[in-house]
Amino acid sequence: MNQFYKNLALWLVIGIILITLVNVINQPTVSQSKVVFSDFMTQVETGKVSEVVIQGDNISGKYTDGQSFETYAPSKDPTLITLLRENGVRMEVVPPEQTSWYMSILISWFPMLLLLGIWIFFMRQMQAGGGKALSFGKSKARLIDDSKIKTTFKDVAGVDEAKEELHEIIEFLKEPQKFSQLGGKIPKGVLLIGPPGTGKTLLARAIAGEASVPFFCISGSDFVEMFVGVGASRVRDLFEQGKKNSPCIIFVDEIDAVGRHRGAGLGGGHDEREQTLNQLLVEMDGFENNEGVILIAATNRPDVLDPALLRPGRFDRQVVVGRPDIKGREGILKVHTSKVPLTDDVDLKVVARGTPGFTGADLANLVNEAALLAARREKKAVDKEDFEDAKDKVLMGVERRSMVITEKEKKITAYHEAGHALVAYLLPDTDPLHKVTIIPRGQALGVTMQLPVDEKHTYPRGYLVNRLSIMMGGRVSEEICLGEMTTGAGNDIEVATETARKMVCEWGMSEKMGPLSYGSKEEQVFLGKDFSNQKTFSDETAKLIDLEVKALVMGGYNVAMEVLTDNRDKLEKLALALLEHETLDLKEITELLEGKQSDDEGPGDKMEEVSKDEIPQSDKKSKKKDDSVGGSDGILGGMPDPSPA
Repeated sequence: MNQFYKNLALWLVIGIILITLVNVINQPTVSQSKVVFSDFMTQVETGKVSEVVIQGDNISGKYTDGQSFETYAPSKDPTLITLLRENGVRMEVVPPEQTSWYMSILISWFPMLLLLGIWIFFMRQMQAGGGKALSFGKSKARLIDDSKIKTTFKDVAGVDEAKEELHEIIEFLKEPQKFSQLGGKIPKGVLLIGPPGTGKTLLARAIAGEASVPFFCISGSDFVEMFVGVGASRVRDLFEQGKKNSPCIIFVDEIDAVGRHRGAGLGGGHDEREQTLNQLLVEMDGFENNEGVILIAATNRPDVLDPALLRPGRFDRQVVVGRPDIKGREGILKVHTSKVPLTDDVDLKVVARGTPGFTGADLANLVNEAALLAARREKKAVDKEDFEDAKDKVLMGVERRSMVITEKEKKITAYHEAGHALVAYLLPDTDPLHKVTIIPRGQALGVTMQLPVDEKHTYPRGYLVNRLSIMMGGRVSEEICLGEMTTGAGNDIEVATETARKMVCEWGMSEKMGPLSYGSKEEQVFLGKDFSNQKTFSDETAKLIDLEVKALVMGGYNVAMEVLTDNRDKLEKLALALLEHETLDLKEITELLEGKQSDDEGPGDKMEEVSKDEIPQSDKKSKKKDDSVGGSDGILGGMPDPSPA
């Protein structure tokens, strides 16, 4: 639509300029002064006129002083010629100009004809297809050229099950008789579901590179415009193009932009997005047969999609593209490092083990950051140190060594982070320490980072209780060693309180409150089924919940107090080492506290393996930075929500 208004303004300006030029050209030039006929006769009688030129009823001439004049006189007046001859005026008679009737009409109607021609040309531009103006009813889907797509399934790793499902779709299109002879039907739609960065769009590009059929690509936001009916019109045009090029594949990225739950209009209204969705439902599985047109869509919000869109017959298959496991991460790293020179000390298995919860996009970013660091250090290849520094940069943020920090603040940060680290090191059933630093990174003055040994799909109660103790370790250390409280524990306290409330209200981990869920999630349909907590319990229950939340947090506080009090010497030793070295890893911490060499495993590695049962979708959140705890600025210091990834 922006192009439409630009074209309209351009042609209007051109039309105004042309009309102005015509008016300027046709305007008669006034180089002589107009004289009233009676005054002209008086001037002739007094002998002040020297010569005249008579052309029809127009008379122009000069006075004796050389000035020019012009007047209008009846040419058939016999006294005029006589008067001019008596006063010795030199006369010249010129025949009047003969203008053809068609030239007169052309001159008179030229501006209107010009405007009409511009309007006809503009309307043809508007009615044309492609990128012309007023073509917004046409689909914006792009037909992908096979020669321009270099991505194949070889470039996709870590999602083997999804690759198998989609590879079968391509076989359906290439050899339909292989499946139809057994009564099988080609799936009409495939929905790719997964968190951001797991490779849904990459899979679609791989399908386009592998399939030998036409491949249309469009985004969900390309359907809806400001005009009513545009979205539905584009859906119709998209499937019409698909039928003409059948068999083909249509890929719709971020389909939740148009596929959200219906009933969103406030007051029962029917908005444009719903009209687009209705047309999409009809095209996918309506009266007309769209045989050979397969719709592949991607979204990271399957919970907001309309149920009619998800039923078999429309999206027959829902392919989950989840976060890769350690084997998948190793495969992804191999793909991204295929064109990156590596030294012999780089073990991709070790890198994959140290990046739990990373998606394909995160791993691609990690490899890129490592390559940039190596180039900045003028190395010929990327080594282990580059990967380690890149991982710290991605997980904890960029080092801010130029930040001015007083010695007192540095000491507070050291004791704060030492408290987090020591509690995490000594308590069982925790993730092993990875690194502790008091160098400001990102928005935090210091960071204590833990990395889990493997992926966790559920969290036992003991693990969460120990996480509360770890979060309280920073505040307790400040009180024990410095005798004061600071704002550095603000984020720790906030996250600990939120975790404890979820343990009581959502996960049923309170003995007093029982295995009940308190506070239903109200679905705001007009916001796309986003949730807001609604109070469904009494004030008395609310008081009990508050008491249980407080008991859990204070329980973690007391455990941290006991651990740090009993190990005050280790706490002091760790804090002084942080003040001296600024950054300590697990091996250095183990040597410092135990006086012996350490392998890469800590106490948290002995954690018993937990169940991997499915958990509610609402609890699945990004876990990439879930294990970064501590901090001394109250902003980015605390441990994020421990909800399962």
